[in-house]
Amino acid sequence: MNNPTTPEAASKFIDERIKDLPDWRGKAFARVRELIHAADPEIVEEVKWRGVPVFSHAGIVCTGETYKAAVKLTFAKGAALKDPAKLFNSSLEGNTRRAIDIREGEVLDAEAFKALIQAAVADNLRSSAPKSKSPPKAGAKAKSGASEAKPIKVRKGAKFPVVLSGGNPRIAKADGDASVQAYVAGMLGWKRDLGKRLDALIVRNVPNVRKAVKWNSPLYGIEGQGWFLGFHTFTHYVRVTFFRGPALRPVPPGGTPKSKDARWIDIHQDDLDEAQMATWVKQATALPGWVP
Repeated sequence: MNNPTTPEAASKFIDERIKDLPDWRGKAFARVRELIHAADPEIVEEVKWRGVPVFSHAGIVCTGETYKAAVKLTFAKGAALKDPAKLFNSSLEGNTRRAIDIREGEVLDAEAFKALIQAAVADNLRSSAPKSKSPPKAGAKAKSGASEAKPIKVRKGAKFPVVLSGGNPRIAKADGDASVQAYVAGMLGWKRDLGKRLDALIVRNVPNVRKAVKWNSPLYGIEGQGWFLGFHTFTHYVRVTFFRGPALRPVPPGGTPKSKDARWIDIHQDDLDEAQMATWVKQATALPGWVP
């Protein structure tokens, strides 16, 4: 079996896997998949190990497998997660993994499960942050042939954020414009200019916009109405996600059948259509927003 090699192909593969399970297992798998993406819209779907669905963000969050008597969700680092609702009921003997077995007729605690997904993502992000190195000893010579990295200039007094894999700035969860500006300042190369253009475009079209950074992504919303848009930095593009995307016209091109609400567009260098983006932003603010 050749596993799909792109998130889009992986999502289609998982769609077909669910369709091939016409009994209660298909409905149970579809439900937990929906909850996973509701907990973290930046989750990426993959397929590994000869056909196992995998949900990832800065590393594997969990896998999803179906057996005759259960749908099994195995968390890669479940033993390190707090589980106050005691959802983990399988693979309890190991020091790393933990699993949730869902059997016919059982109802999963949706809010507790989403909290577990978010905790797993947060743990992955902490683990993927670059480790600080001890300073060299006084008088130590630089290694032969080693080139000195040039620092990135930032505003005086500004604290430059850690950049995670894929070039995504790691910013503490916070409300307000300052956190968004810190995120934009941490974007590398051409993406920083794109971040500035996106932020300015949104402010220009939504004067009363509310801002925050959550899950290492700037979010934009309207007070009392929820979030309408967020963006996230990847290696070769910046993904702009509309949380009520299917209601926009035209519908943004990115998305999968299991994403009932979110749709996105991946913007590469010199690829921002400001007129179209402004149209989407105006439409999005007229809709009920996403409330995590």
